[in-house]
Amino acid sequence: AAEERRAVAEALRPEQALRRVAVRVDAALLEDAGADILLEALRALGCEYHVEPQRPARSLRWTRAKPDPCPRTVPSEVWAADEQDVLLLLEPEEFLQGIQQLTQTRGPSCSVPWICPESSTSPHLAVIGLDAYLGSHQPSSQEMRQPESTSVARAAVALSWPKVEEALVLLQLWAHLDVLLVASWQELSQHVCAFTKALAQRPFRRYRESRAFSFCVAGRWAASERVASDGTGLRGIWWRQIRQFHRVSPAVAHAIVTAFPSPRLLQQAYRSCSTEQERLALLADLPVKMGEGMRPRRVGPDLSRRICLFLTTTNPELLLDLGS
Repeated sequence: AAEERRAVAEALRPEQALRRVAVRVDAALLEDAGADILLEALRALGCEYHVEPQRPARSLRWTRAKPDPCPRTVPSEVWAADEQDVLLLLEPEEFLQGIQQLTQTRGPSCSVPWICPESSTSPHLAVIGLDAYLGSHQPSSQEMRQPESTSVARAAVALSWPKVEEALVLLQLWAHLDVLLVASWQELSQHVCAFTKALAQRPFRRYRESRAFSFCVAGRWAASERVASDGTGLRGIWWRQIRQFHRVSPAVAHAIVTAFPSPRLLQQAYRSCSTEQERLALLADLPVKMGEGMRPRRVGPDLSRRICLFLTTTNPELLLDLGS
């Protein structure tokens, strides 16, 4: 069992998982001078990339291989292929033409640009330099008075930002299509690398979610404390639980555990208090053992209040630490 756990940990390790991810870059993207920035970023990331024709054109596609050998205890759905790991790069003019068509012909008969009806996948979209393109294609007042001018004809596809934002909302809500707007290839490369890392870590997240209680440690171990069948070790867990509160030193936790060796004993003490104020201050004056030559101290009212609320409140939204 221990050997199998080590195999699972090795197979799901982020460094290993990243080596099994490959980015497939459409060869048409290399016509853009900025594509070198993307390829250099992928090389620095340490994952594989392949330049080959993709469908649709000017797109990136991610693939992930299973580890060999594949641990038997990992469910098969952890390694399931992802259906929407496709990023389609669009020129600003092409994107504006598409959303202009979409906003003008919206309705049941409207087909969403960039989505192939025969395909079951919807690509994510990326547009580089849309802001700069819109700024440079706004017609001047003189050109507005000459509707037949070539400049205005070119600017016909340049929509205003409010119209673009309206189209982005429409694409997301109606067509379930995400659009990434970036200013440069450098920014696009950062997004591609971040997405590649997240994709590499996806099997680990799926494996963790597939376990019924992923936050529990298997066997007799809990928080690195061995608990015997007679209860030996529970006191250490209680000490660690107190240490999880903000601004609690080992000495303070030791003072509380010494006075109340278990949470149940502390809860019983709270029930015996006659007032709420007495409960909140129950631990405040407990002495804390400090090192030789150091000033004596006590647990204090703030931590006393937090621990009391933690063990007695029925409000799940209650904020325990007012200083956070």
